[in-house]
Amino acid sequence: MEKLEFSVEGSAARIDRWLANQVDSLSRSHIQKLIEQGHVQINHKICTSKKYALQIGDQVEVHIPAPQPLALEPEPMDLEILFEDDHLLIVNKPAGLVVHPAPGHATGTLVHGLLAHCQDGQGSTLSGIGGVERPGIVHRLDKDTTGAIMVAKTNQAHQHLQAQIAAKTALREYVGLVYGRPSALTGRMEFPIGRHRSDRIKMAVVPEEQGGKVAVTHWQILQPLGNYALVKFRLETGRTHQIRVHCAQMGWPIVGDPLYSRGRSLKVNLSGQVLHAWRLSLKHPVFHTEISVQAPLPIDFVKLLNRLQQQANLKPMNNLLYPAPTVG
Repeated sequence: MEKLEFSVEGSAARIDRWLANQVDSLSRSHIQKLIEQGHVQINHKICTSKKYALQIGDQVEVHIPAPQPLALEPEPMDLEILFEDDHLLIVNKPAGLVVHPAPGHATGTLVHGLLAHCQDGQGSTLSGIGGVERPGIVHRLDKDTTGAIMVAKTNQAHQHLQAQIAAKTALREYVGLVYGRPSALTGRMEFPIGRHRSDRIKMAVVPEEQGGKVAVTHWQILQPLGNYALVKFRLETGRTHQIRVHCAQMGWPIVGDPLYSRGRSLKVNLSGQVLHAWRLSLKHPVFHTEISVQAPLPIDFVKLLNRLQQQANLKPMNNLLYPAPTVG
């Protein structure tokens, strides 16, 4: 276990913010997790709150546990790799693939496939910050949401990528088909999100005073399609089911969404909701070059989109199908 020691010399500040400024290798979210786990001490007493206000002269200790050995069994899996080097990789996740182990999904997850893909003869080369069940996982996609997901191979890369997400410098863009047609061409949805009161599988718009967390989604119509619309989304925050809940709240839910578009039907077979993590733009965590990776749309999405475009007498939007990453 690594130990870091500090003496507070400046003005008072919240412990999590102050430590994030002191240690470049630790993101604020990682520091908050260390506090929750009792690994941060102030004046030789365990800190119990990320909001603790430091005072001049306080002595701060941070104990960073060594990464836990991975207990999961690697499972060879056919992964579509969009970008990869020694520090990170980006995968185009298919519908139906759970990202990490959870109740009911002990095997067959993306993590199991990544463990097999990232073997180097001495074990997995994935970051251990996420714990034994989430090695390398920087952010998640819902089971039936497809598209680009970034994975860290080292702890340094993991911390850097998490910091980019927290600072909103990593750009996460989605495309989806919605029922109905938004009344404007572009907009911003800001509704706090929390667990649904009666259905624990679902999320819902919940006031902040009742436990909801701030959630912001930017959207733009790419193509109106009669009773449907092709919409691009950009995440400012990353709450569970965020785009799906926000669209349902606006009255134009995602096509094929089994939780938030009940009562609406489309006579086609879909493998999941028609929502795709289309593009990831970020800075390389080591070389600081710009990386922009676009995930090709899944076949189900393309077929349905083409059908709706033909019905509306519109041309395909081929710019959604670029396969190649850009690195500069």
